[in-house]
Amino acid sequence: MGLTPESFSFVADLVRRRSAIQLAPGKEYLVESRLLPLAREEGIVDVDAYVRRVRGGGREADLVRVVEALTTNETSWFRDSTPFGALRSTVVPAVVATRGPATRLRVWSAACSTGQEPYSIAMTLADCLPSSASFDILATDLSEQVLTRAREGHYSQLEVNRGLPAPMLVRHFARAGAGWEVAPQLRTHVTFRAHNLLDAPPAGGPFDVVFLRNVLIYFDLPTKRAILRRLRQVLRPDGALLLGAAETTIGVDDDWVRMPAGAGSIYRPLRPVPDPPSIPQPRTATWSAPTPVVPASVLTRGAPR
Repeated sequence: MGLTPESFSFVADLVRRRSAIQLAPGKEYLVESRLLPLAREEGIVDVDAYVRRVRGGGREADLVRVVEALTTNETSWFRDSTPFGALRSTVVPAVVATRGPATRLRVWSAACSTGQEPYSIAMTLADCLPSSASFDILATDLSEQVLTRAREGHYSQLEVNRGLPAPMLVRHFARAGAGWEVAPQLRTHVTFRAHNLLDAPPAGGPFDVVFLRNVLIYFDLPTKRAILRRLRQVLRPDGALLLGAAETTIGVDDDWVRMPAGAGSIYRPLRPVPDPPSIPQPRTATWSAPTPVVPASVLTRGAPR
């Protein structure tokens, strides 16, 4: 049985209320593919039956699992090399020239998924900063499940094959069984923390660099504007915002200026934000109790990133 319009509307409303991510009609296939493993874990034969069970039960743990399944996006090492090239060739040299070689950089990697982005940032900074400089990276995500994996720093051979250059693998990883583990000296630079972009910015700023890549594309215009205003609260005046290749502040928030950086661009705030902006809350829907679901056993579970 396919996903009914009522079940899809329930899931889309739940994800929108919890994360502000928009699941437009036509994304039923995405919901089905992401929730099918959860349904199978519960012994339920199809996704629609699983959604009806989640609606009827109202357990917070089940609701969280659904949201996390729909907001976790696929990622890889040095995904789209342009921002990392900009960090190496433009951002770091500018900071060192302004503050001296003993500077300390603070970076925020938002929506970090299973950790490939913040560890890629850490490897870049470790290789291009002067030896007298230091850096801290705050990596955040909505999902506690992916943060647990990121903190562990353990990746399979298949995962490290996705974009991780061999010299960096040898320099910054150690063998761990059939996989690889991030070296302790690199992990000490990265702190993982749960954070929802709908909430106030996390502590740890002001930041010199913010990575917010392949995230804004999932939000509506008012939410994009509110998030960008929040970023201006915690980004230094001479700081750099790095977005995804398909993202921009142009036409969204005019208080940013786009500047060339290597083969790509960075965005710099024109002015700070004195007060935290409010993020518009989407309308909620009231759902009636569904028909109880019979388990399958009686009948015979990374981000748009």
